[in-house]
Amino acid sequence: MKIIIAGAGNLGFHLAELLSFENQDITLIDDNQEVLDYASSHLDVLTIRGDSSSINVLKNAGVEAARLVLAVTTSESTNLMTASLAKKLGARQTVARVNKSEYMEEGHRELFEEMGVDSIFSPVQLASKEILRLVNRCTFTDIFEFEEGKISLFGITLDDYSPLVNVQLNQWKKLEKDDTMRPIAILRGHSTIIPHGDVVLKRNDHVYFITKKEKADEVERFVGTKKLKVKNVMILGGTPLAHETAKLMEDDFNVTLIEASKDRCKQLAEHLHQTLIINGKADNIDLLMEEGLENMDVFIALTANSETNIIASLTAKNHGVYKTIAQVENKEYTFISQNIGVDTLINQKLIAANNIFRFVRQGRVEAITGLHGVDAEVIEYVITKNNQITRKPLKDLHFPKAALIGGVIRGEESLIPDGEFQLQMDDKVIVFAMPEAIGKVEKLFR
Repeated sequence: MKIIIAGAGNLGFHLAELLSFENQDITLIDDNQEVLDYASSHLDVLTIRGDSSSINVLKNAGVEAARLVLAVTTSESTNLMTASLAKKLGARQTVARVNKSEYMEEGHRELFEEMGVDSIFSPVQLASKEILRLVNRCTFTDIFEFEEGKISLFGITLDDYSPLVNVQLNQWKKLEKDDTMRPIAILRGHSTIIPHGDVVLKRNDHVYFITKKEKADEVERFVGTKKLKVKNVMILGGTPLAHETAKLMEDDFNVTLIEASKDRCKQLAEHLHQTLIINGKADNIDLLMEEGLENMDVFIALTANSETNIIASLTAKNHGVYKTIAQVENKEYTFISQNIGVDTLINQKLIAANNIFRFVRQGRVEAITGLHGVDAEVIEYVITKNNQITRKPLKDLHFPKAALIGGVIRGEESLIPDGEFQLQMDDKVIVFAMPEAIGKVEKLFR
């Protein structure tokens, strides 16, 4: 698949890196030769220096043969112009990164489609919504909803008191009679485990459950975690993500925001009307204590510095805060979140990449997500034609061992299938797949 990526910054490089691993035909455009040199020395991609919103530059990149154009520069106007021109010049599908939240409002999609922009996304909005989901269900470290919550995916860590510790999964039914709750992955240290029957759960295992949204309380009960009603939230930093997160939360929670820049505090105060904004440095522990750190239910560190966010979150945890969330830039950090004591690490690049990858996968893909630290993908496929996948029960499909079907959405019905289950046309199928299984899974659903 020929893919053009406009913008070789953090997000563009990350996307190029992920896609080059899959042997996609990648062309990377940027007007900064230094970042292009870095990309060409680390990735198997073609680089072109220039303005991606230039017709000549797009033609030189072979836009007329492009299956997908991703416009992800830091300039919103450049991205929209690049995507619009690329579509007019023959690209099959275009995606643009935007910053303005108003562009993401309902009813604006047709406007952008008329411009030639098939899809838009905002990394800040995607990340802020994920943070809100995590705060609303603060016992979980990861939450992803399919089809507006018809089926949900929850990540949770087994502590010393969980009744699941030392339980073999083939004994699952004896503990839990509800067959609408299923573990689909286990993260143990740096290893990802497919939860087959002979697997024994251990303390500190990070288990991912798939179930109906309304079963979230039962997952918490089953795992043996304490449920907390969140009232007080402290946000560290005045970044765009911090601003968007506070805006989403301030009507429902008591939000305190700490920011080092006086000017930025004034800007935030103009847009945040229910949030208490405090001017102070992130490393001023005395200030955090004075502003009620020990009374906070949730601490969210969203400064521009990953290390500051991690250290501040660990400090908050040490002072009794129940839930900590930290933004990090380095994706390698996301593999160690549970091991270092921070409940959840947020990476905008990974969240945005999950949103974009549904345009890359073969077959009709509705949604895709990665799990923090897990070397796998969770993909929602739509069955668009009758083939072998609809003619046999699941147990006879020769599904790859490094993948499993976690759930099926059939109309308004949410189903957790067993081996006798048979898929039908228009079913939306949620698949967990390790990297080595993705190619085989794609062939089944193509």
